[in-house]
Amino acid sequence: MRRPRLRPWLSGLRPRLVLSFAAMTLVGAAAAAGASYVTARTTILQGVQDPAMVQLRDQVTAYLPQMTLPPDQRQLDNLADNLKGTTVAIYQGLHSRSGLDPAQLPADLRREVADGGTIQFERVLRDGTPLLLVGMPVLQRGEGGATGAAIGHTGVEVYAMVSLTAQQAAIDQLAARAWQTAALALPIAVALALLAARQVLRPVRALNTAARKLGHGQLDVRLPAKGSDELAQLVTTFNSTAAELERTVGTLREMEADARRFVADVSHELRTPLAAMNAVTDVLDEDAEQLPADTAVAARLVSAETRRLTRLVQDLVEISRFDAGRAELRLEEWDIAQGVTDSLAARGWSGDDGIVADLPAGVVATVDPRRLDIVVANLVGNALRHGEPPVEVRLTADATTVTLTVTDHGPGIPAAVLPHVFDRFTKADSARARSEGSGLGLSIARENARLHGGDLEAADTGSGARFTLRLPRRAQATEAR
Repeated sequence: MRRPRLRPWLSGLRPRLVLSFAAMTLVGAAAAAGASYVTARTTILQGVQDPAMVQLRDQVTAYLPQMTLPPDQRQLDNLADNLKGTTVAIYQGLHSRSGLDPAQLPADLRREVADGGTIQFERVLRDGTPLLLVGMPVLQRGEGGATGAAIGHTGVEVYAMVSLTAQQAAIDQLAARAWQTAALALPIAVALALLAARQVLRPVRALNTAARKLGHGQLDVRLPAKGSDELAQLVTTFNSTAAELERTVGTLREMEADARRFVADVSHELRTPLAAMNAVTDVLDEDAEQLPADTAVAARLVSAETRRLTRLVQDLVEISRFDAGRAELRLEEWDIAQGVTDSLAARGWSGDDGIVADLPAGVVATVDPRRLDIVVANLVGNALRHGEPPVEVRLTADATTVTLTVTDHGPGIPAAVLPHVFDRFTKADSARARSEGSGLGLSIARENARLHGGDLEAADTGSGARFTLRLPRRAQATEAR
């Protein structure tokens, strides 16, 4: 299963850098806003609850000398009336009849006030309104009120309720401003990220452009190294690599050109003596019957090897033309079926040799007849030498392409050889090192196919080898590759 590709707007370094920078800024701004919010909220609430507790304690302390214990209903009412705000005084089952309803008090606050000896508070939300509830036990020193005398719980509890609506509004406004500040930081962060990305990515883009030019063969490309940071060091390394690559490729090209020139020169130089040798071997072939037996065998061997050497030289000359880019097409409107038939007939190949031809007439294409003949001769000759009959030659065509397949029923092409079957001097069986073939025929055939703008493919059918030639019906002159 193919992995889904990243969206284009996320695949570049600039968007990812901007997103990372913006995310870091948002996290930092959110953390700062959150810390400021918590600190301010605590300060605002403490500014209410601390004075409320102090006020309640002072008021209770001031009224305590007027009370007699245990208090009755009237004294509880008087205590609640003397306290400022919404309050309630409670003693066992009694409570003041005005102010705060004891049923509205949280059970845990009642329990902490009853069991403890200190003032307690709790913030609650009731009907959408934030409230502060303060509760304290009324304590009284022991007999005599002397310093160090025991302090006892009188059983009286006093509670006060303070509204936090104004404070909550201030906290909400503070939170809104904190988030607005964080939101305002986002465009600033994006702008800074774009500026930083521009500074970082400019040399990276220059390196990318230079590397692309280098990959396209422009080996003299160099970049100016500015500064002494890591990017400058990378540019220096790139320039050194490019210079070394240019030197190495130049050396290899010179060596390759020398090798091609040497092969071409040797091949051309061999053509004249080989022509003379072929004339002599023709005479020897004609007179072989009149020569002694051993001399006749030697003469035929020399004749066969001379012909083989002649074919090898011809193939080398043809290869050298492709390598030098001097191979040319002489295009003509040609009946492909007739051209293939003529190529087979010129070499004496027919049904007696195991060839089965399916060549429908009327398939016309623009080709170089000589080069088409070379391709057909190589493919059919290769099938006859290394395959087994029948050798099927089938021609098909559509509106744009002509397809010629040559299939034999021999041992096929080994899997290890198939990827290299068109390489020069490749032979499927090393035992055929002295066979008539030069190992260049299939390479020349594919070069001719590509020169037409087509291609040649090889496949193993399981019961033989199949070569498929595809040519455009309207070939155009193409430089040799």
